[in-house]
Amino acid sequence: MDSITMTAEQQLPEGWEKTTLGEISIVKMGQSPNGKSYNKEKEGYLLIGGASDLGNIYPSPKQYTNEATKLSKTNDIIICIRATIGRLNLSDKVYCLGRGVAGIEVNANVEAKFIWYSLMNSEAYLLKNSTGTTFQQVSSPTLKKLPIVYPTSKETQQAIVNKIESLFGEIDEGIGRLKTAAQQIQQYRQSLLKNAFNGELTKEWRSKHADTLPSENELLTQIQTIREQHHAQQLADWQTAVSQWEQNGKEGKKPSKPSSLSRVNILSKDSELPENWLLTEAESICDFITKGTTPPKNELFMKSGEVPFLKVYNLTKNGKLDFTIEPTFVSKETHNNFLNRSKVYPNDILMNIVGPPLGKVSLVPDDYPEWNINQAIVIYRSIFVHSKFLANYLLAEKTIKLMSSQAKTTAGQHNLTLEICRNLPIPVCSLAEQTQIVAILESKLTACDQLAAELAKQLKQAELLKQAVLKAAFSGELRE
Repeated sequence: MDSITMTAEQQLPEGWEKTTLGEISIVKMGQSPNGKSYNKEKEGYLLIGGASDLGNIYPSPKQYTNEATKLSKTNDIIICIRATIGRLNLSDKVYCLGRGVAGIEVNANVEAKFIWYSLMNSEAYLLKNSTGTTFQQVSSPTLKKLPIVYPTSKETQQAIVNKIESLFGEIDEGIGRLKTAAQQIQQYRQSLLKNAFNGELTKEWRSKHADTLPSENELLTQIQTIREQHHAQQLADWQTAVSQWEQNGKEGKKPSKPSSLSRVNILSKDSELPENWLLTEAESICDFITKGTTPPKNELFMKSGEVPFLKVYNLTKNGKLDFTIEPTFVSKETHNNFLNRSKVYPNDILMNIVGPPLGKVSLVPDDYPEWNINQAIVIYRSIFVHSKFLANYLLAEKTIKLMSSQAKTTAGQHNLTLEICRNLPIPVCSLAEQTQIVAILESKLTACDQLAAELAKQLKQAELLKQAVLKAAFSGELRE
């Protein structure tokens, strides 16, 4: 039970009292100084504007104000009252308090750390009683009326604090081990991807099948042949579409003729690539690489509809699509007209081109026959390499670093142009070796995903354990 939910029917432990935050502390609501007073020349006081200026324990503001409004005192508790509501810091010096935070100066007869943990246990109250539409905010009356239950003995308060910190320390050790294990899984994952695309993963397999593998020239011929076949099919489809358009009285725009077939651009390959691999550009082994579009808001429908519409938050770092996050749809009419250029199909590969972070990649599943995407996502539709081969290559750390280094950065936002996406160097091997690489990766990466999911579950349980400690502490059940 949170400290704020203890009712009159639930008897207080002996020696405990029920009060409010305003009765046992001075609550100082922050107030924004004049914007012209902000400076980085260390004139005046460091300004805590909101959550972005808070650290793990102590504030880490980046600018000063020489027209301070509300000031904290050393050892005041700083609490975020906008956006990231309930986040806490300890004031290690005097700061100017902006309107995103409040300072709490605890009375001398109450242990400040006890109130710190009590506030940590009161997040539900703060969120429930916050107001606002664009930004949720906790008002001064709400903060002052926050219920507090506490033992009147300062020794007991300190004993409870000591016990909480002892148990939290043990939990944090476990969390640290879990996070280390999660990092090791990620490192192993990237090691697999690195070896997959430098040929090391299938080195033994190649030696056993050396007599059947194509040479570089033969591989290039295969790519050119498949591209020509694909282009011929595009022309045939276009001619059919034009005939249909003419039969319909030339209603609407005439179908566009496919662009002429460009040559395969072979790049100078990295010395670590095997001799029978090629390095080419993405546009040489993919259909036309393009990005999506966003229709007007009134043409987007939440949770149900005809055609699923994907946004960056639906993409992941493991190649899978997550359409459980804010599923959005468009009508078939919008899909076939305004969004016609950005249709995607099962086995297409999607990658975000706006970050941070960059490097989110997902393979389109067959849950729906057709999908659509917004302008922050690019489509890779492979015509030669295995879709999972390409998806995993895009997820490799080396690939992400290469593309990130070319991104255009504006106001903290990283953007990949279509030119960068189309010119991306792609290592290509025989279809047989691609199939082998995909099979090995699928087996090993699935095991990684399962382990990562189990670790995430245990981390969540560890955080819940902290909540259980606080619940016990503020119901009087925690003893030395």
